[in-house]
Amino acid sequence: MQIGRKDLLWNYAATFFQIGAGVILLPFILRAFPQETVAIWTIFLTIITLGAMLDFGFNPTFTRTVSYVVSGVKELKKTGYEIIENRKTETEIDYSLFKGLINAMKWFYKRVAIILFIFLTTLGTYYMYAVLKSYSGNHTEVYISWAILCIINSYSLYTLYYDSLMQGQGFIMRAKQIQVIAQAIYLFVAIILILLKFNLIAIVSAQTFSIVIRRILSYRTIYTAEFKRHFNNIIAQTRSNVIKSIYPNAIKLGITGLGAFLLNRSTVVIGSLYLSLNEIAAYGISIQITGIISAIATVYYATYQPKIAQLRIYDDKDSIKYLYLKGCFLLFSTFVVGGLGLILFGNWGLMIIKSQTPLLHTLPLVIILVTSLLETNHAYAGGILLTKNEVPFFKAAIISGSCVFIGLILVFKYTDFGLLGMLLVPLLINISYQSWKWPWEVIKQLKII
Repeated sequence: MQIGRKDLLWNYAATFFQIGAGVILLPFILRAFPQETVAIWTIFLTIITLGAMLDFGFNPTFTRTVSYVVSGVKELKKTGYEIIENRKTETEIDYSLFKGLINAMKWFYKRVAIILFIFLTTLGTYYMYAVLKSYSGNHTEVYISWAILCIINSYSLYTLYYDSLMQGQGFIMRAKQIQVIAQAIYLFVAIILILLKFNLIAIVSAQTFSIVIRRILSYRTIYTAEFKRHFNNIIAQTRSNVIKSIYPNAIKLGITGLGAFLLNRSTVVIGSLYLSLNEIAAYGISIQITGIISAIATVYYATYQPKIAQLRIYDDKDSIKYLYLKGCFLLFSTFVVGGLGLILFGNWGLMIIKSQTPLLHTLPLVIILVTSLLETNHAYAGGILLTKNEVPFFKAAIISGSCVFIGLILVFKYTDFGLLGMLLVPLLINISYQSWKWPWEVIKQLKII
């Protein structure tokens, strides 16, 4: 698997283009959308994140497994991994195992996509109905947007295995080129429709065009004539055997994902029931811009993630250590520079574009940045630990998430801390264990000190 500077540069290009598209689109959104509508948009994003958790940890597990298979692994294990002794010889892919893995991915995502659609159209719609009781804007527009969102996100989940096949095989550069094309389509469609006063419908319609084009291009990249030829007349390994090998760690990752949602996203779900929509809107914009900083900070690791999985089965800890330390340096540097820029110039930039929604004040913004840095750092360390095909942090994740969920309810019900309390609860829970535990485990395993 060859992943090098071109892949990294394209990943940065795709990330910056995504950010640039967001920067270009944000003035249109903030000038065209009333603050209440920005809040609904934020809630949309949060509910979709919850629905996507029905993947339940299988996507990163499938991606890692694809990397194992194309690197020469002949047998999948529930825990641990097969060591490839001679890494200098040409890799011989077990296409029977590979075909069984693809069949397992298709089988799984078809079912979870149906579950997601049912979840969004029932419980999700009821939740939106409850939120809209205090919304003074156009309810019909929101419900139409919600319907489109339910359909396109179910389709996106159904075809999510394309991402695993692209990333697991190391097609980083091509995947990022496709992302740039899809993002350009999203930007073009969104701006045109916003100017035509479609507001929320503009955003979800643009997302629809972007996702469909991205999937079509991904399919053409993966399913080449050569790729199909390798699978002709090959009997796939039993789908159930592949699933049985994968599901223990996938389920643990799913539990971890649930904990992460409770830790990161329950603030919006619970907070929207206690805080004003204006506060939720300011919080949502602050979180989204902080998310951009986090995305840039993790580009290096995201690029080399398949390579790290391959290095693990080659038992090359020195190379993993080098990639991990370089990734940490870039992560912290990005947060320092980006965080200071956001604090010093964020609201000034929003004033220039005449945004109807401001950022949060300095103290809440600093808390969000620190929380995001700690979460991104321990998630990075967790990704390194995952390449051993083990999930040591799943119990801690669900315990931490549950504590945040309970803590938020207690803070809103029994104190007057409001927004500040909503931000401090996840920060304190993180610091108490996960923020130091998993980076320390990586330091010990790689013998960094």
